[in-house]
Amino acid sequence: MMPVRVRITAILRKAIYSGEYKSGDELSLTDIAARLGVSRTPVREALQSLEAEGLITLRMNKGAIVNTIDRKFIRDIFEMRILLEAEAACRAAKNGMETEALLERLYTLRDHLDAIDRADYETLNQDIHMAIWQAADNHQLKNYLLEMWNGPSVGHGENAADTHFRNSTYEHIAILHFIRDGKAEEARKAMTQHISRSMDNILARYS
Repeated sequence: MMPVRVRITAILRKAIYSGEYKSGDELSLTDIAARLGVSRTPVREALQSLEAEGLITLRMNKGAIVNTIDRKFIRDIFEMRILLEAEAACRAAKNGMETEALLERLYTLRDHLDAIDRADYETLNQDIHMAIWQAADNHQLKNYLLEMWNGPSVGHGENAADTHFRNSTYEHIAILHFIRDGKAEEARKAMTQHISRSMDNILARYS
């Protein structure tokens, strides 16, 4: 399972990327802890991580302020994810990752795309990526990717979420097929395309 600190960091990171929290907004440690139903400690740790990334500036006893984020900042982050996740997929294929259980869940989702439950999709999305990181069998690689996780990178506009979930489902199936079949370079390419599309979804807000 994803550690609480990492999960909270991902939630806040995604909120900043998506514009839910805008430049200059103040983040209250107490309010965030109450909203997410957790103690203040993992929220404080999450805010420290976000400051280290340059997303926020901590204020003594006053929470944090969201920094101004531009296209280059987003692109730099996602380019690193592309490099690391593509390598993880390649290694997972070479290491003979077990994919059957995840593929069965994806096939079920694919057959019910008109009634996707967002929470179920987000759980499966996380499970797929974490399983690939684990199968890559490199502790540091997995930790770096955990620290960059922001969940599904949904685009903007009407039906953006449904479109993203649909595209991601087919992309995940393709990635796991390549991994299952030991096609390392194909898995690398498919993961690169998958994360690149997520990056484009986020960048659309900054155009």
